[in-house]
Amino acid sequence: MLAPARHCRHNRALSVVALLEACRPRQWVKNLFVAAPLIFARRLNDLPQAGRAAAALGLFCALSSAVYLWNDLVDIEKDRAHPKKRDRPIPSGRLAISTARWAAVVLSVGALLGAVFLSLNFAFVAAGYLLLNVAYSLKLKRIVYIDVLSIAAGFLLRVVGGGLAIAVWVSPYLLICTGLLATFAGFGKRAHELAVAGHNASKQRAVLQSYDPQILRGALWVTGLATVAAYVVYTLSKHTADFFHTTRMVWTVPFAAFALLRFAQIVSREDSHDSPTDAMLKDPAFLANLVIYGSMVIGVIYLFPG
Repeated sequence: MLAPARHCRHNRALSVVALLEACRPRQWVKNLFVAAPLIFARRLNDLPQAGRAAAALGLFCALSSAVYLWNDLVDIEKDRAHPKKRDRPIPSGRLAISTARWAAVVLSVGALLGAVFLSLNFAFVAAGYLLLNVAYSLKLKRIVYIDVLSIAAGFLLRVVGGGLAIAVWVSPYLLICTGLLATFAGFGKRAHELAVAGHNASKQRAVLQSYDPQILRGALWVTGLATVAAYVVYTLSKHTADFFHTTRMVWTVPFAAFALLRFAQIVSREDSHDSPTDAMLKDPAFLANLVIYGSMVIGVIYLFPG
């Protein structure tokens, strides 16, 4: 009688592990954009506000996990043709389709209910983020360039949601830099997928057959340069100097520029099937630069203001 019970518990444990993997916790790093308004509004040392921002970040992690589950359910056949994605829990069969569906529903409903308790305006943004991603999974990701702009819109909603969660004004500079950065990252992701997939590109992602590699690389560099330029303007603006009481934010520009350059190098590799996010999290130079950049931003804003 004990052996079947142990076998059942073992299967449940494997299912839980597979579900957590399908939620892609490594991708939750993207939701740190929710905390950007807290940091740049100088509210990081305000514990109640920091708590609300942390709650908002957690709710976006739940929503993004629901989106990943939904997307894997929609793309199950295409993922089975992908050398890396076919090992994911849903296409590989390690996670039952019915379990993934229920988990997506529970995460979505639970996150939206939690968002209402946090702030009604934040809840509207959270719902918009969820609807945008459902539309992306069903249609938008198949439309060339619109797919990348949809990804960028998701990052903008994260930032706006973070601002609404703590009731602070979100600077247009923050929105412009976020939009350009997310568009740059989106073009990088598509360029990497196109380079790695080769002749199987359309089987793995239908929209890739509509992208021209040369134009895509050009768009990547143009948006990268535009992102750096916008960030330089932000650091040198009178608004920034007056708000932070210092012009030292410009010192962070080289590290921001290096991060974009390193990302462009990472997505140019044709021998790696890792997603750009996974590749960045494995790259020592990128991580070290990120730590330095984050430390400098915190130092300029909170520790050594002018």
